[in-house]
Amino acid sequence: MATVIPSSPVRPSPRRWWALGALVASMLVLGFDMTILNVALPTMAEQLGADTGELQWIVDAYIVVFAALMLPAGLLGDRFGRRRMLIVGLGVFLVGSVLGSLVDAPEAVIAARTVMGVGAALVIPLGLSVLPSMFGPEERGKAVAAVTASMAAGMPLGPLIGGLLLDHYWWGSIFLINVPMVAVGIAACLLLLPESRDPATPRVDALSTACSALGLGALVFGIIEAPGRGWGSALVLGSFAVSVMLLAALVVRERRAVRPMLDVRLLGHRGFLYNSLAATLGTFVFSGLLFVLPAYFQEVGGGSAFGTGLRLLPMMGGLIVAARASAPLVQRLGPRPVVAAGLTVLCFAALLGSRTEAGSGYGFTALWLSVAGLGFGFAMVPAMDAALGGIPSQEAGSGSGLLMTLRQVGGAIGIALLGSLLTGTYGDRIDTSGLPAEAADAARESLTAAHLVAERLGLPALAHSADAAYVDGMGATLLVCAAAALVTALLTAALLPNPRPARDTHGTPAPTPRGTDDARGADDGQ
Repeated sequence: MATVIPSSPVRPSPRRWWALGALVASMLVLGFDMTILNVALPTMAEQLGADTGELQWIVDAYIVVFAALMLPAGLLGDRFGRRRMLIVGLGVFLVGSVLGSLVDAPEAVIAARTVMGVGAALVIPLGLSVLPSMFGPEERGKAVAAVTASMAAGMPLGPLIGGLLLDHYWWGSIFLINVPMVAVGIAACLLLLPESRDPATPRVDALSTACSALGLGALVFGIIEAPGRGWGSALVLGSFAVSVMLLAALVVRERRAVRPMLDVRLLGHRGFLYNSLAATLGTFVFSGLLFVLPAYFQEVGGGSAFGTGLRLLPMMGGLIVAARASAPLVQRLGPRPVVAAGLTVLCFAALLGSRTEAGSGYGFTALWLSVAGLGFGFAMVPAMDAALGGIPSQEAGSGSGLLMTLRQVGGAIGIALLGSLLTGTYGDRIDTSGLPAEAADAARESLTAAHLVAERLGLPALAHSADAAYVDGMGATLLVCAAAALVTALLTAALLPNPRPARDTHGTPAPTPRGTDDARGADDGQ
């Protein structure tokens, strides 16, 4: 992980706030880039001819590379210079964005997204690690809060910005919008940021990095390819076998390392393990929903791209409200009941959403999306905070890196697994009887393709069948989400430690010491 303690006292520069502003702008771009692409998927399916599997890879390529490279990226910054590697990361992200705006084939978009993932893996950890070289202890908290808040603010803005661009420009504009803001970030880093490094940082473990990237990539590949090739096909089973071997080798290697890149031993802390599980499950469901909902709003509901961004706001709003409301509840009750209740609410929302039909109005969808947002907020935010509070403070850096990696893996698998379930159900339910073989194959590939075939052949019944099949597939994915949320809620309620802050003589909650081992916690409820 990136070291965040400077090697020499900080000499405040009057330019530091300008540099912080540029960092905030860059992080805002990375924040909305996590969600801006989702509203463009139906447009890309139509204009690029991308099928569902290719759309899954367009989203997942970024996440897989980001998850695999984020930890070694922090070490690269510590070793070779945080400012230098931050500039490299922004430059790589800029190149990927430009390429993404110029290409005209799904495979090329996947390649561009992969390049962007490499850049993001460098920028996000190093964007925080450069702050101690600019700000003293009295200002550092404000600087860290500004950077992290900009990323959080970018996520709900993504669908709105993407929808607005797509309603007025071509799909490549969602990539091109990154260019000016990232260019400003690069210029600010060159002119305003001081250099800092830690020469004692160990070398990057290239073998572990390769095992994590290839192992996760093989897993996602198998899940995405399974609906088309069959879950029992040699290619799919082989990819799963390769994934298991590579990820097992990664775990063994990291457990033996003196200074591991990915400290899996932290999972031995019960609080960290189960809180990380809850946060990862939340990311799994959240990423899956952002993948399946845009086509429902645009193709089934007939809405615009910007309208899709607006229709996602109830979920984002519920998440923000619950995230703010969760803190006082955790102070009073501890994290266990709050996280378990959030997962239960998420389960209920998914069950409610599985009742959605092609003719359901937006009011019903907005209802269960709002409830889902509340579930996300009450489950994910306290779980992430409690996960880091459940490990010794000297391991907080490694713990935050492992937690972020697990969440990214959960998001990648959510898109792959839920998208594949949607694809399989859709292909089984759509009625293509009486169609020429070529048209039938095209209609089964994706909802967008089915609508194009129906329009070309003048077959409104095919469009109605495709809509119903897609909604059936969405219902199946929501049932899986509900089952996963329920199982995780039960595990959380039964096994999660529940440390609560001690109260002072006036009855005011006092801060809970970080890193209290759950075996020693008298208030863990066990």
